[in-house]
Amino acid sequence: MKRSVLLAVGLFLCMNVWAQQDEKIATPAGQPAVAARFGEGITPHAVKEQLQIVAGADMQGRETATEGQQKAANYIISQFAKAGLQPGAKGKWEQYFYLYQDTLTSSKIVVDGHSYIFGKDYYSSLYACQNQQVKTSRIVFAGYGINSGEYNDYNNLDVSGQVVLLLPGEPHKDDTTFLLTGTRRPSAWGGVNKKIMEVVERKPAAVLVVNEGASRMEKVSGNGLYKTPTYMRNPKQTPAAATNVYYISPEMAAALLGIKDAAALLDPAAADKLKPRVIRKPVRLQFKKDVKELRSSNVLGYLEGTDKKNELVFVTAHYDHLGKRGEELFYGADDDGSGTSAVMEIAAAFGRAVKAGYKPRRSLVFMTVSGEEKGLLGSKFYTDNPVYPLDQTVADLNIDMIGRIDPIHEKDTNYVYVIGDNKLSSALRPINEAANNTFTKFHLDYKYNDPDDPNRFYYRSDHYMFALHNIPIIFYFNGTHEDYHRPTDTVDKIDFPLLSRRAQLVFYTAWEIANREERLPVDRHEK
Repeated sequence: MKRSVLLAVGLFLCMNVWAQQDEKIATPAGQPAVAARFGEGITPHAVKEQLQIVAGADMQGRETATEGQQKAANYIISQFAKAGLQPGAKGKWEQYFYLYQDTLTSSKIVVDGHSYIFGKDYYSSLYACQNQQVKTSRIVFAGYGINSGEYNDYNNLDVSGQVVLLLPGEPHKDDTTFLLTGTRRPSAWGGVNKKIMEVVERKPAAVLVVNEGASRMEKVSGNGLYKTPTYMRNPKQTPAAATNVYYISPEMAAALLGIKDAAALLDPAAADKLKPRVIRKPVRLQFKKDVKELRSSNVLGYLEGTDKKNELVFVTAHYDHLGKRGEELFYGADDDGSGTSAVMEIAAAFGRAVKAGYKPRRSLVFMTVSGEEKGLLGSKFYTDNPVYPLDQTVADLNIDMIGRIDPIHEKDTNYVYVIGDNKLSSALRPINEAANNTFTKFHLDYKYNDPDDPNRFYYRSDHYMFALHNIPIIFYFNGTHEDYHRPTDTVDKIDFPLLSRRAQLVFYTAWEIANREERLPVDRHEK
């Protein structure tokens, strides 16, 4: 009896040790068969099933803070739960954040009885402008709006409480040099920002700045951005003393100044001859907008680790897209339905590993964010309001568009762009490359990792908000294509074998980071 008990105890202890060893799984390099056992479960069929739902018509284009976005969030939650994840936002699946949508209700500029049209003769930023009504008997023309040393357009001009008109650019000394610098290089006064900063200090009622032309204004106002833009900010925090700035066409400016040649306002030789003065014409200006509070969310699924569970590895993608524009539906299959589907399948693969007794050492957070298309709003909100300590966040592997082939690789489709992997940690690129060499064998294209690349993709997806906090990141990307941000970005154009293998690469890299002995060092600082 005693021997049987001792034997049973011994077997139990051995089994317990084995279980503990299983929880502390080896790295892919040390035990590739274990990683492959679960990574290979990320199949073309699996990601296709996910994407057909995420980028289906029922999701209505998943625009941030819409019913379609919430439907997508609910579906992601169901898949995270199915994978065995726990709610990752302080006991809830969603981390909510609020946005404020400005809608123009009316805008009028009437000068000397003539009405000018918003979107044709002038436009303004709904975000920057506040509701106002102005009635005055004059416009103050302040030339270029410069106050620099001996050159001061505001000499003998009182602009306080007045409507001020400014020209673009700055004066020239001759055909080849600028007056203020004496060289061919313009000064800071040549741009709009410095002019506006100067005039706002003088407390005008409103500012009119001559713009390049009505054609650009019609294009800008016509695409809806100036009708219903969405921002993440609190309207109560907007300074009450903010000055409205309106950008007006040369034709409108010429009429206000009483000159016939509108093009002269953009010609330095002619514009330099226009001197600051007071234009005595009755002016009525009205601007009114409605501000609506909207709610959106990031979805977080949490998988607890073992001996290093206080350290976290994030796998992210954005699940929002562009919604509808008129009657056109923007499906967003590649952007970023592909990344969202990948995150769900990577989570499922880790879930299968846990069920089989292979629990990661570090905890994993699978997060799909919204608001990316409106300016990385969801990821910024998360890093400003982290659920988990940022100093315990080891890495973010971000997936944004991995289901297509760009024109550069039409003859060599076995690729994925890797961006940002060497900017903050010397260890991250070798880990990703080792995972690729062992399992997926892609051509890893670093073209867009070049800091001088004009596309600046490193700054254009959600990983960047983590990088700003010195958290090592990788951005996985297939490049842009003819359907980028168009209604034609549809499921039927996705290469599912390629999508699934790219997702596998992210899985194997996450597996290694989660289970290696050493935490990733943060020993580089390329921003």
